[in-house]
Amino acid sequence: MEDTELELDFGNNDQERVDLGSYASKAYLDYAFSVVKGRALPDVGDGQKPVQRRILYAMDRMGLRAGVKPVKSARVVGDVLGKYHPHGDQAAYEAMVRMAQEFSLRYPLIDGQGNFGSRDGDGAAAMRYTEARLAPIAELLLDELGEKTVDFIPNYDGQELEPAMLPARLPFILLNGASGIAVGMATEIPSHNLVEVANACIATIKNPKITTDELFEIIPGPDYHSGAQIITHQDQLKQIYETGKGSVKVRARWEFEELARGQWQLVVTELPPNTSCQKVLEEIEELTNPKVKQGKKSLNAEQQNTKSLMLGLLDTVRDESGREDSVRLVFEPKTSRIDRDEFVNALLSHTSMESNSSINLVCIGINGKPRQRNLKEILSEWVEFRTQTVLSRTKYRLDRVIDRIHVLEGRELVLLNIDEVISTIRNSDEPKPALMQKFELSERQAEDILEMKLRQLAKLEAIKIEQELADKRAEQKKLESLLNSNSSLKKQIIKEIEADAKKYGDERRTLIKEAEKAAIEIKVVDEPVTIIVSNKGWVRARQGHGVEASSLNFKSGDSLYATYEARTVDNLVGIGSNGRVYTVPVSSLPSARGDGQPFTAMIDLESKTQITHYINGKDDSEWLLLQNNGVGFITHFKDMVSRIKAGKSFVSMDEGSELLRPVPITNNTKFIGFLSKNDRFLIISLDEIKKLSSGGRGTILMGLDPKDSISQVVAVSESGIQATGIYRNKEVEQLIALGDLHEYIGKRARKGKTLKLKLKQATLLPLD
Repeated sequence: MEDTELELDFGNNDQERVDLGSYASKAYLDYAFSVVKGRALPDVGDGQKPVQRRILYAMDRMGLRAGVKPVKSARVVGDVLGKYHPHGDQAAYEAMVRMAQEFSLRYPLIDGQGNFGSRDGDGAAAMRYTEARLAPIAELLLDELGEKTVDFIPNYDGQELEPAMLPARLPFILLNGASGIAVGMATEIPSHNLVEVANACIATIKNPKITTDELFEIIPGPDYHSGAQIITHQDQLKQIYETGKGSVKVRARWEFEELARGQWQLVVTELPPNTSCQKVLEEIEELTNPKVKQGKKSLNAEQQNTKSLMLGLLDTVRDESGREDSVRLVFEPKTSRIDRDEFVNALLSHTSMESNSSINLVCIGINGKPRQRNLKEILSEWVEFRTQTVLSRTKYRLDRVIDRIHVLEGRELVLLNIDEVISTIRNSDEPKPALMQKFELSERQAEDILEMKLRQLAKLEAIKIEQELADKRAEQKKLESLLNSNSSLKKQIIKEIEADAKKYGDERRTLIKEAEKAAIEIKVVDEPVTIIVSNKGWVRARQGHGVEASSLNFKSGDSLYATYEARTVDNLVGIGSNGRVYTVPVSSLPSARGDGQPFTAMIDLESKTQITHYINGKDDSEWLLLQNNGVGFITHFKDMVSRIKAGKSFVSMDEGSELLRPVPITNNTKFIGFLSKNDRFLIISLDEIKKLSSGGRGTILMGLDPKDSISQVVAVSESGIQATGIYRNKEVEQLIALGDLHEYIGKRARKGKTLKLKLKQATLLPLD
């Protein structure tokens, strides 16, 4: 294909031809870079995305510090859009709203007045109705802005300056976390407890080589705004913090309230993150009053079982959340005799009251590069950022102290020579140069002296100058010590972190206590049943064993595929034409009083896929799975079982091939025989067939000529095999001893020999 070129017209009759691929690549990279750094990912330094940083800075410039009278949110949004963030007003307002919601952030940065939404998904009121100001904790991000601690960059039109980063005194990237989707990467950082994070920062400063295990002792896990309980094992949590990615299992917290006459009710007081009371109520409604799935004619067995279970346990559920209790979900059991643990497990396993919370520690580092980091890397980079911030602040303060000392020294000189100074000023046409020359003053000192008021020449003022001068010289010494001594700098940073932790720290909300994942077991009575499967995929179960196949009835045009003598605790596996295996519990099969139910109605089958074969057996039973192109393997029945309704991929199907009926391998099976459509017959030893527990393609078991394929496969015992067919217009059976089959025994992947039988339309069957 020829390279496509694009002709660009720059409007001044200048045209340039560029390669379209290069142009598109550059344009896409520019877009991706803009999304990653300008919208979706937070910085490790202040933990803020650009829009959040701009909102906080704009509110700070407007004087909306904690304690002042709040202003309309529309004013804030207008200032943000007009000066720093030229995007949609609704997007900016939504970001502002989230920063004010206690149910969104662990430590809200904005104090919102009015309707700022609810955890049930209710949106905030319009920005013209709500008011806002900064929360007290926001000072940890903004207090040091005016001390040259961070770089300022031009805004979008070059008319204003905005901070490239906020001088955070604590790592807000861990305190409030972050969530965002960029181009090619995403972030999901959970919130953490302020005191724990502060202690981890101090530990990192004291020991830069601290390990993740040591940090894990300080930060045992996330601390969600909603509280709840983390039940994930400690080893898994530690692995997540080591790799920077994973998922934790979080469940609600509850208590039992005792009522009159022995009655009781379950009250849920805390929910996992991203779970609301409204969401749980909707899930309960779907469980107790399920809807028929699209493309289905009736409820499937799982829906019916779950509905029956929930209606048998749950009487009523109501939401009593309000001002006093942010979360209060009340569940009343059908009867007080219901087991409480079973009641709780049923709710947890079928609703989002127990759910997974993703963790993906992706952020932009101090080097400006976005990537996934672990806990130690985030803390180490933040400590480096904070160290640089404190150094910049110290240099700024030192410069101001030195300047003040210089001015005070000039004033001190004036007070010692007050008469001469006054005389010089009175008798000079240009007093500033005269003062500079006579008293050896700098221009800065001379300017200050000329601006002094007469009352500052009083004796009391001279004492104040001497005292301030002494204080400034002591401060200068302290600041120079911070700049010249690494240990002094570390102590100062630690001291400030401890003070902030004491002022803003609080107790951990999320309980970390390991527990097993909630699972409700539907008790099934272990009884003998016979599974009946038709060729068109209709399945049913009849009680007991010993069912006569001739007594079974089927729909018109349908017939028997197989019967399996099983137990109600067993499973029936179907194999799709795509190589996926699907499992249906025998206990969920319909009764044999009617024609049964299609197997496909009990599973989620891929489109353009059919179920070709069915298997039932004990977990340790072995089966040969063979494609008609001669490729196959042996596997255990338990390896094919899947609890997922959509099944799992198991047989890697070759293009154009079909799966033959699976062959059970018994204790008597010594060989496997393959018969091709061209009547080539090969027998190989069972030991030559590969066993795969995870499925796959297998190996070539029989070599085939072009356009030939395997038509039959049979298990061969030491007794030989049985052949049925037509002989002299009669259907007969013929036993073939193993000794008579010796010439067909060969190595795997051979083509075999032509089968010599007098029977027509022969079918090969195993002998027990």
